[in-house]
Amino acid sequence: MVRRPLAALLLVLALAAGLPVLAADAVPVPPGNRSAVQPPIDGSSIARTRETKGSFEDKYKRVYGLLQRDRTLIGKIKKTAALYDIDPIHIIGAIVGEHTYNVDSIDSAQGYYIKALGYLSEDNLAFVHDGVSVGDFVARPEFEDCAKEKDDYDLWSCREHVWNERFRGRTVDGTAWPNDRFGRVFFQPFFAGQTFGLGQLNPLAALMVADRVHAVGGLPVLTAAQAPKVYHAIMDPDLSLHYMAASIRASIDAYRDIAGVDISDNPGLTATLYNIGDVRRRAQEFAALRRSSPGTWPRENYYGWFVNDRLDELEKLL
Repeated sequence: MVRRPLAALLLVLALAAGLPVLAADAVPVPPGNRSAVQPPIDGSSIARTRETKGSFEDKYKRVYGLLQRDRTLIGKIKKTAALYDIDPIHIIGAIVGEHTYNVDSIDSAQGYYIKALGYLSEDNLAFVHDGVSVGDFVARPEFEDCAKEKDDYDLWSCREHVWNERFRGRTVDGTAWPNDRFGRVFFQPFFAGQTFGLGQLNPLAALMVADRVHAVGGLPVLTAAQAPKVYHAIMDPDLSLHYMAASIRASIDAYRDIAGVDISDNPGLTATLYNIGDVRRRAQEFAALRRSSPGTWPRENYYGWFVNDRLDELEKLL
């Protein structure tokens, strides 16, 4: 018979019973990668890098150089991370991952400040699909149960779930809805499929942590009716760092509360979740897996694996 520590056994029983997991009960995930070699890189990342005739290593060196030169930015990363009670290496990992695999680096953060100001003057910018605003859409009766959620993260997660279950790729009341992610259908009217700023956030990701950013960072509350301000917030580095940190904090909390594991010391895992999103669903799926196989750990994707693989170098930036 396999003997397990009492704490681990109690954790399994709590998860099986659907009871909340206290922070002290969460099992720390071991550092480093679970895979000996990097998992397959997403085809879209490969295609984007080929289009620019570059390489992932070149892109990594450029973003690393940007962070190495900009000590003011590093100071802001440290300060923001402290506010949200996370290690700043998590923010570093997300920035490096995004600019290595999803976009090319700019020469300095100043370029993002300049672009951010432009969005505030876009008066006609709105989150709509085919003439239907997202505000009107989520007022439909299908979303009624979501109104009971107590924070923005759970509210928008619920709405995203309803979209996937009731609308995505379906015809409802005579209207055919796209077979695409909620965030791409309603939240990227000008640049479908793209993310923005230093942290390459999408508008939906920002709205999911808007109340946390307001409570912790003191920034004004953002709503889906304020599209220009949402775009400005995710493009301006001083503001977007808050949304990055809050998003990472939310991922750590979700895996602690839902799956009973502490991922706060594994930047590759937080980077993976930052990259793929849909964190609550993934935490629930992992919790179910862990109930049947208690020794199982979350695994990094190619993006998170790279962050863990370069962790020694990345920590030198701090």
